[in-house]
This record gives sequence, C-alpha cells and structure tokens, in this order.
Amino acid sequence: MTKHYDVAVIGAGAAGLMCAAVAGQRGLSVVLIDHAEKLAEKIRISGGGRCNFTNLTAGPQNFLSQNPHFCKSALSRYTPQDFLDLLKRYRIPYHEKHKGQLFCDRSAEDIIDMLCAECDAGNVTLRMACKVAGIGKQGELFRVDTDGGEILAGKVVIATGGLSIPKIGATDFAFRIAKQFGLKLIDPRPALVPLTFDQALWQPFVPMAGISLPVEIATGDKKAGAHFREDLLFTHRGLSGPAVLQISSYWEPGAALTVNLLPDTDVAQTLIDGKASIKKNLGNFLAQLLPTRLAEGWLQVNDFKPDARLADMQDKQLRRLGESLNRWQIVPNGSEGFRKAEVTRGGVDTRELSQQTMMATKAPGLHFIGEAVDVTGWLGGYNFQWAWASGFAAGSSV
Repeated sequence: MTKHYDVAVIGAGAAGLMCAAVAGQRGLSVVLIDHAEKLAEKIRISGGGRCNFTNLTAGPQNFLSQNPHFCKSALSRYTPQDFLDLLKRYRIPYHEKHKGQLFCDRSAEDIIDMLCAECDAGNVTLRMACKVAGIGKQGELFRVDTDGGEILAGKVVIATGGLSIPKIGATDFAFRIAKQFGLKLIDPRPALVPLTFDQALWQPFVPMAGISLPVEIATGDKKAGAHFREDLLFTHRGLSGPAVLQISSYWEPGAALTVNLLPDTDVAQTLIDGKASIKKNLGNFLAQLLPTRLAEGWLQVNDFKPDARLADMQDKQLRRLGESLNRWQIVPNGSEGFRKAEVTRGGVDTRELSQQTMMATKAPGLHFIGEAVDVTGWLGGYNFQWAWASGFAAGSSV
C-alpha cells in the first residue's frame, strides 16, 4: 500500500533527526527512514559515548569546502547557542572539556532521546530497519521504494551521511542519488583520520608507539594548507591524536607534514646553552624536554649517542638535532581509511545546492544535508554543529 507524506527524510542520524523534527513541528507530515535497527549510532559512539555535540567557537572558519562561503548561511541561522537552548529545555547537563568542545555529563543517549522527543512533538513517523531500494519521480512527487512498501512525498531530504565508519552502517547512498539526479560530487575521501607511513620508513619509530605530546603540525602552503597546535600520538603504523586528525583533512597525498615536537622551545639554542652550564649526557638532557622513551628513540633514529657528553658536542651537531625536533618533516603514504575516519571530506558539490534551503537546484524538492554535503568540520564538535544547522535549514524550508 502506498503511503503519502509531505516530506521523506532518509537517514536517521544527527542531521536527519533535526530536519525531521523541525519539519514535523511546522505541521508537515514527515516520515524518517533508516536502514539500521538502531538510530543515530554515530551520535551514540561519539566522544567516548558522551557526544561532543557542538563547539562554542563554531563558525565558517572551522570548515573545509570547495565552496567555503556555502556554510555561512546555515551556521548563522542555527548557532551553538540555539542547540544549547534546546538542551536547556530538556534539562540535559553538559560541560566544556577543551577549546570550546561541549560534552554530555551523562551519556550521548541524552541527545538521542531529546531528538526523538522533538520528532515525537512533530508527529514524525519513524521507519527503522527499512531499506530504500531507490528514489524516482512520479509526476510532481518523489517515489521512495522501500522494502516496507512505496512512499510518495512532495519533498525528499537525503541525510545518509558519507562513507566513514562502514561498520556502523555508512554507505554511498547519498552519492548515488546525487549522481542519479545529475549533481556533481567532490571526490569523497577520509577526514579526521590517522595517517600511515611506509612500514620500512616507520620501523624505527615503532618503539615510540603510545607516546603522546603537544605539538605544532602543518601541511601545505598558505592558501591550501593549515596548521594546528594539538596533541600527537605515535602508533605502530603511523601518527594519530587530535593534531594528526585535524591536519589529515588538509593533507594531500605526496605532501609532507612539518611537526614541531617542542613548539615552546628553540631546541638547538637550548642544547648549545646547556653545554656550558650542565654536565650531563645528551640522552639525560633531552629527557628533560621530551618523554624519556621518545628522547632515547629520537637520538637513535637520528644517529646520536645518548651517552655522549653534551659539552663535547659540536654546535652544528646540536643544531641538526634541534632542527630535527623543531622541524620534523615526514611524508605519509596514506591514511587508515574510512574504517577509522571520523568524517568524510567531499561529497555533494555545494554549488549544486541552495545555501538557504539545501535544495538541489537541478532537482527541485530534493535536499542534501549533513555529512553527505561537501562541508567538513574540524575535530571538536564542529561536524555535529553542521548537522544541526544544515538539518534546521532544510527542515525550515521543505
């Protein structure tokens, strides 16, 4: 039996839930469809189960896109404060953890329950474990073919996300639908993802796995590159931690990373100054600046003897060691891919969409929101803010 709705939202994640709730509360008949048995799994696992649901500083400057101005409209119309006002209505406690990052005090389930309650307030029909075989047109309406029957809707919103974390249900559905309706895509690639290195090149660094420290990290040039000051983590296969996740969104294959392992210290000058006043060997002196295991490993990788007396070292040797720590340059050979990526960079080309409504100009009534769109936020709650903002924009206009 065919069912009729004003709006069909496909994908019951952060953006889809927000969109469905907003549209439903405007008095529209809305069906929210998802192929998973449990909705909003990405919300559930984010932030260690406490959901880093937004960032107080979220603005256009925190997002990547081939069309960087696109996100301004939606972000300005639904701000972090708007989401906090929603949390206040539901008396959900939260805290700021680091650099404006906001987390639930209790659990990410608080966010999911709140969004479900908002959908209930809009009388949204929820269809879970419902697979969509395809979308077509039937006159002026969209026909959504599902394994639970045919749905006709005046408007369709695609909120199925990108390719990141396939084990919780990520698919290329949004991109297939975009292509079907003649929309251009920006090639999807993993973002906010650990970076890997040629294993022969990386072998000397394997003993450093598990070491974490604050660094400055950069890649690219002034126009296309970026730099961050965050914690870096050595792994058995490469580099991770917030610093690397952030820079991974900007890194281009073949490009080098420049890492300053001691951003507050001119290492060469500190070593040279230490020659006169400190009767220590090189290993002990460097262990005052770095984690001991990293200091020992670094000297070995760079062909320095840890037991060499600092006073006996030539200045040019110490400058070489200092340069290796303040300007370590290394070229990744890839990333851990979509299985470890927190988000997808690229997606539906925003030049195909209205920045006010998220509707495809070539396919009136068809909207794309959230991670499916070529708008990618930094680490730290920004991608959820884009989900809320783009969901609100579409929900307000369908």
